[in-house]
Amino acid sequence: MATILSFIPLSVPSPTYPKPSLRIPLFTSLPFPSSSSSSSSSCGLTSSFLVRNEASLSPSSSPIQALAEEAVDSSSPLASSSSKLVLVVGGTGGVGQLVVASLLKRNIKSRLLLRDLDKATKLFGKQDEDSLQVVRGDTRNAEDLDPSIFEGVTHVICCTGTTAFPSQRWSGENTPDKVDWEGVRNLISGLPSSVKRVVLVSSVGVTKPNELPWSIMNLFGVLKYKKMGEDFLRESGLPYTIIRPGRLTDGPYTSYDLNTLLKATAGERRAVVIGQGDKLVGEVSRLVVAEACIQALDIEFTQGKAYEINSVKGDGPGSDPQKWRELFKVAESK
Repeated sequence: MATILSFIPLSVPSPTYPKPSLRIPLFTSLPFPSSSSSSSSSCGLTSSFLVRNEASLSPSSSPIQALAEEAVDSSSPLASSSSKLVLVVGGTGGVGQLVVASLLKRNIKSRLLLRDLDKATKLFGKQDEDSLQVVRGDTRNAEDLDPSIFEGVTHVICCTGTTAFPSQRWSGENTPDKVDWEGVRNLISGLPSSVKRVVLVSSVGVTKPNELPWSIMNLFGVLKYKKMGEDFLRESGLPYTIIRPGRLTDGPYTSYDLNTLLKATAGERRAVVIGQGDKLVGEVSRLVVAEACIQALDIEFTQGKAYEINSVKGDGPGSDPQKWRELFKVAESK
């Protein structure tokens, strides 16, 4: 006998957001601890690029060479050293650790904010503080975010997140309301007005929490809380770009070290699909999401906008800034 399942759309009340508070750094320097102690279908609004093939990698390529082939073109402006200081929040998660690894390879100075300093050592090894600074802090607790953490930060990539459904990862108040709403709110409230760009990783479907299939994903409120975080960022007055990935693939590599991260590839799903209007349904490689976050830091017209992103079979834009600019621009023109 067949069983018929019916789904009742959830009614989610419109949230009321507190006004973002202005936090002014009180410290002129930060005693950083030593690093040794230390997350398809296009439905209309899409664009894609085809370039290089990972199969061309030599089996004897070293991990560092592999990342250079996969994520960083040495001729790219982003590959050279930079005056940026990028604060990465959620840098030991599935997307975040790939962001950190790619920033390290690009010689872009980063500051990693996380709860467990030892986790950074396990993932990224001992790094010079001129490349990677590691500071302890918990975004779920506003009092834990000392203003000195943000001293000198020019850009922010926030890739915090948890599971949509109850799991072991929810232990210790790691629930969607604490991570995707309160954590994002506390982070944004603490940032100085001098920050040049905040890139927030959210999710597709946040504007449709009561529609299938999103209503199933939102049974425990994850899309509601991500949307609340988005809206708080919009109202903060800070320059921002929101990246909304589809279902994440390739990884997470949360139990591996830096060498393994540097060897990670996007498999066959390297062609990038970008849309607007929350119309995309599909999957995306974590490597593609990480690259989109880094590219968005420097693409001026992405400021103040949200983009959905998927990846499909085929070659992709790699780390070529011009190809990424065209991907984002074509998405806006549809």
